[in-house]
Amino acid sequence: MTDRRTLLLSGAALLAAASPAFARKDGDFEVMKTPEEWKEILTPQQYYVLREEGTERPFTSPLDKNYEEGTYHCAGCDSPLYSSETKFDSRTGWPSFWAPIEGMVGTSTDYKLFYPRTEVHCARCGGHQGHVFKDGPKPTGERHCINGVAMTFKPAEKKEASES
Repeated sequence: MTDRRTLLLSGAALLAAASPAFARKDGDFEVMKTPEEWKEILTPQQYYVLREEGTERPFTSPLDKNYEEGTYHCAGCDSPLYSSETKFDSRTGWPSFWAPIEGMVGTSTDYKLFYPRTEVHCARCGGHQGHVFKDGPKPTGERHCINGVAMTFKPAEKKEASES
């Protein structure tokens, strides 16, 4: 038999899981904007992913199959998050990395699917990037499964051949 306390706690957990605003991590970030300010600088899809913790459809991002040398930046604040040196093809339909640039992402626990997942967000603006799973390659064993729309890519500068 379910008692009143269990019922209330279960209802609160369901509400938190269903509401992005409720589930959003609290915190002060270096880059803080109002929802209106974010909507001025982000596309609707970027806003949905970065600010409402949405997910883009798999296999839709051109960054998934991008293997140029360079750096992947947060689409919200331009903070460098991932190096191309840690990118790999996970065959999941989203850009995947085995490690972020040190100190550039934060994590929190996400219960939106009724079980705990590790959410990845930009350490500078709090923008939702994706999730971390423990099925990646060595050396970390991690797969940072990141929404391509949440990032921009900046190619590495080409080094000119030195003259002899």
